[in-house]
Amino acid sequence: MSRGRGKGRTIWVCQQCGFESPGYYGRCPSCDSWGSLVETAAPGRASSTPRPASGAATRPRLLAEVSSAAESRHQVSIGELNRVLGGGLVPGSLVLLGGDPGIGKSTLLLQAADALTTSAGSVLYVAAEESAEQVKLRADRLGIAGRGLYILPETCLDEALEAAEQVRPAVLVVDSIQTVYVEALESSPGSVSQVRECTSRLMQYAKRARVPVFIVGHVTKEGIIAGPRVVEHMVDAVLYLEGERFQQYRILRAVKNRFGSTDEVGVFEMVEAGMREILNPSEAFLGERAQNTPGSAVVVTLEGTRPILIEVQALTSPAGFSMPRRTVTGFDVNRLQMLLAVLAKRAGVRLGDHDVFVNITGGLRIAEPAVDLGVAVAIASSAREVPVDPQTVLIGEVGLSGELRSVSGLERRLQEAARLGFRRAVVPQRRVNGLSAQPQMELVWARTIAEAIEQSLSGQASTPGPGGGPARG
Repeated sequence: MSRGRGKGRTIWVCQQCGFESPGYYGRCPSCDSWGSLVETAAPGRASSTPRPASGAATRPRLLAEVSSAAESRHQVSIGELNRVLGGGLVPGSLVLLGGDPGIGKSTLLLQAADALTTSAGSVLYVAAEESAEQVKLRADRLGIAGRGLYILPETCLDEALEAAEQVRPAVLVVDSIQTVYVEALESSPGSVSQVRECTSRLMQYAKRARVPVFIVGHVTKEGIIAGPRVVEHMVDAVLYLEGERFQQYRILRAVKNRFGSTDEVGVFEMVEAGMREILNPSEAFLGERAQNTPGSAVVVTLEGTRPILIEVQALTSPAGFSMPRRTVTGFDVNRLQMLLAVLAKRAGVRLGDHDVFVNITGGLRIAEPAVDLGVAVAIASSAREVPVDPQTVLIGEVGLSGELRSVSGLERRLQEAARLGFRRAVVPQRRVNGLSAQPQMELVWARTIAEAIEQSLSGQASTPGPGGGPARG
């Protein structure tokens, strides 16, 4: 099944998982994806990654002999990027930054490179997609002087690594991994074998020279890094820059980080002068919230150690003679289907003949179940045309029997809501007893989704708490 191409031979490689086969499969035997196998040149012996030189560093060592001293990190003056990286850039680490085209990856890395010239030293920026003049135009727009920042417009990775050996930068940036190539391979840049080989050589350079390396990766229409998923396994950290191109907010999220937590997020705003940090995301996301509007509710999500207040918008409309639609933005559509079934079965809110639209404002994508209560109440508010109390936040997970389940970090969520001026919170009842300190706000305890809807839409806070006491903090 394989065909010769020049002096080499070709193999079929899955773009999703990196599975290799001498023949073509319509469906990948490894990851079951259809039409993902692409014909590419098989690497020869000359294209294999060079082995590191033997020495004391490569001999087997007892774990007890290995030093456990924490290595100093390069601090980036961009606090939101520092947060996502886990407190700074680790020497010798390989960081992959992915995102949709035009989302701001090159802008963020150019700003980070300029900031690192102050804290770490010189930075080599390999511009494989742009000329030096184009990078200079962007730098002028961002107000970057470029002292200590070297620009190399080069697509050959061998030439780029040779230049890095000469310059000896403190940080290396490659933009992007899909446009650089290794001469030893016959395949074109961006192919599976080229992307994997280039990433492997950059990893070898980063570990040997103890230089942090940033690489940019394009995202496919399915929302994954272009190329085999094995590239994500080779790097130390995978960061995604999310957001809509026509919205000003950008979310930086870590989906893999060997040197820190994957729960932290960084929030930026795209302005004329580049990516600007949002130090208080809650105020930014709630700045345009309309008051006393049916279908609007405020939830408190916990991203890592940071509580963020987000507005959830819901709209219900009769479907007429068409099939009812379920459209979501920033929320799981399967989770929405479950909440609609619970609302119909346990709370009497039946929307089988209605279109339902749910939107998480600000471009943030929320996956944690603590926002279930806010989404369900927003849907009920739109269906009944009754607004939610604008001074109320909703926190809780909804179970299949309609009960409200406790969530983690409730105390931090309540403190953040109280700091922003909210006076009332609807929370699961059994969790409130564990609070070490009552926040300066009124607490409404609810056992079921039906109770929470009535308390949220009525605006009354006189429901009895555990033991018959008032539900007040």
